[in-house]
Amino acid sequence: MTNIAEKTAEETEEMAPQQASPGDTRVEPSRRPDRRRLILLVTVAAIAVLGLVALLFGGGLFNPAAAPESEPTMTATQIIPLVILVVMFVVATKWPLNIGVMGLVASFGVGYFMLGMSDKEILEEFPASIVLTIIGVTYFFSMAQRNGSIGIIVQTCVRLVRGKTMLLPWVFFLLAAALTALGTFSPAAVALLAPAALGLAYESRIHPVLMGAFVINGAHAGGFSPLSVAGVLVHDIALKNGFPISQGSLFLASFALNFILSALTIVVFGLLGKLRDKHSNEYAGLETPRTGRPTGQQIFTLLLTAAILVCTLGFHMPIGFVALSAGLLLAFVNIKEHKTFIGGVSWSTVLLVAGMITYVSLLQHVGVIDTLAEMALALGAPLLIALVLCYVIGVGSAFASSTALLTAFIPMAGPLLATSSLSASGTVAALAIAATVVDVSPFSTDGALVVANARDNDRQRVYRQLMMYAGGVVLVAPALAWALLVPTGVM
Repeated sequence: MTNIAEKTAEETEEMAPQQASPGDTRVEPSRRPDRRRLILLVTVAAIAVLGLVALLFGGGLFNPAAAPESEPTMTATQIIPLVILVVMFVVATKWPLNIGVMGLVASFGVGYFMLGMSDKEILEEFPASIVLTIIGVTYFFSMAQRNGSIGIIVQTCVRLVRGKTMLLPWVFFLLAAALTALGTFSPAAVALLAPAALGLAYESRIHPVLMGAFVINGAHAGGFSPLSVAGVLVHDIALKNGFPISQGSLFLASFALNFILSALTIVVFGLLGKLRDKHSNEYAGLETPRTGRPTGQQIFTLLLTAAILVCTLGFHMPIGFVALSAGLLLAFVNIKEHKTFIGGVSWSTVLLVAGMITYVSLLQHVGVIDTLAEMALALGAPLLIALVLCYVIGVGSAFASSTALLTAFIPMAGPLLATSSLSASGTVAALAIAATVVDVSPFSTDGALVVANARDNDRQRVYRQLMMYAGGVVLVAPALAWALLVPTGVM
């Protein structure tokens, strides 16, 4: 829980309307970014084609003994919905359309006209609990952001490291991790922190791409906590498909992998001599505002945040209802702005999750997921299958929605986990991490926010170098997640 839906400007504008739109980062008239985007899109298409070829013919290559036996085949009833899913991803990648809306419409078209299902049958797997979680969490934290409660935490932490500038990236890493671990969406956390982070980077002569990468990695580090929407989503999908995973292990794995990736980023920038930025001497640095005494409303908000933690972690209450209750109490304190608070709910993500889970459930109903999994199992090498899935979901997520890909790919791991000794928690964690760490791409909301908050005359350079950094992450991170979590069986 940034690119379609989860990675759209809509979600960011809802949570932080004062920020520049990520669309503004598609820099100047130069067509070089468009060319790079075309190259990357072609790469994704090539990988998808190779993956399909591997599924269809890999059994004979990797497991010749099994090839002559009856191989799984797909019927027209399965092929058509699968083709529609692929078309949805292509359309949502090329145009700023919400894939969740397309998923709901496709569910109606396929379920009603092809399968003869009623509306109740089509919506039987509608993810009501997850939708409520998204609404509750974004409702409360949009209010906390607007009344300045989160700003108090940020300013206090930044002042603690004055004079130790190289600690600033780690401070923002931990701040972003704390925000997302408490339930803030990663694009919203990046939107809240990127202005201060990039401003302090220029002021302290830290490379802005390094600082931006740390903010994004930190947001992903806390993004799979038991309180976060993404953590609840992945856990519920895995549980529904028959392989329950440990939410605590998922959170720790995500935090550890993003911490390692950030440490490697420091090493690489150090080897390249780019820890210190030589282009920031003319920047009028961001003045970190002094924090006065918190207002009564801010104190109340911080107390409610603590209450949410106690209720959900200590008493295992559903976070959606708890967050809504806390938000309602906070709304009474500032009832004149209640309509604004309702606007802070991430409705685009609600649509995305509801539409994708509903449509993927329909694919499961007609046996698409099981058939694809059987084709993958024909490769005969569970570790290889897991690695391929990590790379496909990682590369695809650089352009499409991480949430949408997780809802589509995690069910495919079910038969693989059922017929092998692979750890369910490790495999699902590797897929989840591979899908999110690539959000440093400038085509995602997270990456676009970093570019948007660079100074005007430096935006082209930051865009170009962040693109190069994202390319390295796409190449390394899925393999790193797979290597540390799948073969080792540490989870």
